[in-house]
Amino acid sequence: MESIELFTGAGGLALGTHVAGFHHRGLYEWDADACETLRRNASIEALPGIRAWRVHQADVRLNSYAIFGQGQLDLVAGGAPCQPFSLGGKHQAQDDSRNMIPEFVRAVRELRPRAFIMENVKGLTRQSFRNYFEYIRLQLTYPTIKKKRDEDWLSHLHRLEAVKTRGRRTELEYNVVSELLNAADYGVPQVRQRVFIVGFRADTELEWHFPEPTHSLDALVWEQHITGEYWKRHGVRPPPDSPARLGVKLSDLENRDEPFPTKPWRTVRDAILGLPEPRTDRESSDFSNHRLNLGARAYPGHTGSPLDLPAKTLKAGVHGVPGGENMMVLPDGKVRYFTVREAARLQTFPDSWRFEGAWSEAMRQLGNAVPVELAAVVARSVAAKLRARNGH
Repeated sequence: MESIELFTGAGGLALGTHVAGFHHRGLYEWDADACETLRRNASIEALPGIRAWRVHQADVRLNSYAIFGQGQLDLVAGGAPCQPFSLGGKHQAQDDSRNMIPEFVRAVRELRPRAFIMENVKGLTRQSFRNYFEYIRLQLTYPTIKKKRDEDWLSHLHRLEAVKTRGRRTELEYNVVSELLNAADYGVPQVRQRVFIVGFRADTELEWHFPEPTHSLDALVWEQHITGEYWKRHGVRPPPDSPARLGVKLSDLENRDEPFPTKPWRTVRDAILGLPEPRTDRESSDFSNHRLNLGARAYPGHTGSPLDLPAKTLKAGVHGVPGGENMMVLPDGKVRYFTVREAARLQTFPDSWRFEGAWSEAMRQLGNAVPVELAAVVARSVAAKLRARNGH
């Protein structure tokens, strides 16, 4: 199946769709270091089948998609820049020049793929952005009903609403669904909430829903505080603290007879298993990007991630400088920065994936990335539906 990817960054979503069976005919990204990361990994074939990736360092606002033709691609995917909607940003949303969601809509309109996957930050679903979120959904539902030159977005929203309520078919329509997903619920060792918007072209007549969670906090608490299997697996003594701070009551779990239908949330300790202790003087000979950076400190609101829970959401940070979310709390209570390789594992990138640029730049790429495994879970489900429609 054929696809293109917009706003590719370090390649999290692109890797997820790749392992799901999509063949990327083009990857578009404007950041030079991120493009270098993509090119380097393609050149060494860090994952089978990616040597043919074509990386375009470009401003998508200048893109022409004519070379791909209309209706020839199975998928358009991308995580449009999220700063306009991020809780850590300036919250300018539709008035922010970095808002690239209209460019994603244009790609769908011009390419007419059988399906699309768009990812963005949780902040997009906030109450203050509710109308704009509906505007995004309706634009993707009716991508050929374009915003007029002097029309403001609210007027365009009202026109789209009128089309929807009229109920008549337009030239091009997509059946669009959206959901807020927590990466930890799908095996990513990080609490990272992201909104996914998925659409299937109406003429495919496909029914689809988001995949069910495969992991849970309850199952982790069960293994840590009821059976103790977690501590046995890691060969460490269980700590004396209670899970009450997690909002889970042991009394709700102690009398459980049936096994959990989900696996335990994966933790920081799970994620970094097998990595050597990082050093400041040199990188590990067996793992790329695994060098310790000094200077981590905790302060109010930035206290680091405990070892035995999923990590807090990795952040790109202001001007590329990571905050406390990019630290781990050691058993003695001290904190240190995650190495780039450790952060990559928290984002479920394979160990073969190398990150180009200085430490802060590599961490910025990771903080902006879609967790590979979360992307893969969604993409595999989409791919399965498309294959079934093709009779494969």
